[in-house]
Amino acid sequence: MNSFRRKSLAGKSFDILNYGLMIALSIMFLYPFWNLLMLSFTAPAYVDKLGLRLWADGFNLLSYKQLFSSDIIYIAYRNTIIRTVVGAGLTVLVTMCAAYSLSRRDLPYRNIITLFILFTIFFNGGLIPTYMNIKSLGLLNSMWALILPTLANAWYIILARNFLMGFPKELEESALIDGANPVQVAFRIIFPLSMPIIAVITLWSGVAHWNAWFDAMIYLREKNDFVLQLLVQKIFQQDKIDTTSTGTYIQVTTEVTNQSIKAATIIAAITPIVVVYPFLQKYFAKGVMIGSLKG
Repeated sequence: MNSFRRKSLAGKSFDILNYGLMIALSIMFLYPFWNLLMLSFTAPAYVDKLGLRLWADGFNLLSYKQLFSSDIIYIAYRNTIIRTVVGAGLTVLVTMCAAYSLSRRDLPYRNIITLFILFTIFFNGGLIPTYMNIKSLGLLNSMWALILPTLANAWYIILARNFLMGFPKELEESALIDGANPVQVAFRIIFPLSMPIIAVITLWSGVAHWNAWFDAMIYLREKNDFVLQLLVQKIFQQDKIDTTSTGTYIQVTTEVTNQSIKAATIIAAITPIVVVYPFLQKYFAKGVMIGSLKG
């Protein structure tokens, strides 16, 4: 406060303008989510009401009650959690192992291998060859069709490699002198010290898996294999999800509206990510900055 008082008029004006701009942008970013949340609690008679929606008119939980009364939402949650946990975990493992190998300056053809990995950032086979490859491997209608193609991400590997190259060489040499082998050095010393970059990769990979639906739409056919975001996409396409394989469905009734069901489904889909993100945020900036600057 004292530093603000000591500033010149121009400095104070800049700070006020800055704060005002940040507050305005925050409101612009937050209001759509708030509007969606209030819409999910709004009674049918007020859903089509025009104007700013600062509170839920006719507050009720009927949309969530109807949404969670269907087995399909639990199936989608289960599949999404499995995909996210297994997919992100394996991605971190593959990324860190590849990055550790590339960070060793004595690795033969290290630069050539790095160039091959960088090449895949700009060029890939495309959708049809990827689908044919997944089909030839017998992965259709399998959760592995959603996990295996994303195990190795070139950008994650390069970012982690740059981070690991920042460790002093003496750290590894002392462990080798004490009798550790390279695998023990990696898993007992290097990786535990790499929590910032591991948290970043876990967050990016987890959010990508949680939000993905297009690959599930292509590779999965059974409704018991639905992931959460694919269910959201289906609900936006139609008022009713026919799930005859489980004997349950999500249907719009007179107690709720199509809009409130959609809003409740979106809120149910994004809430876990919103809850988890703050726990990883403290590692996020540090991991990205160190991983992108060193190399």
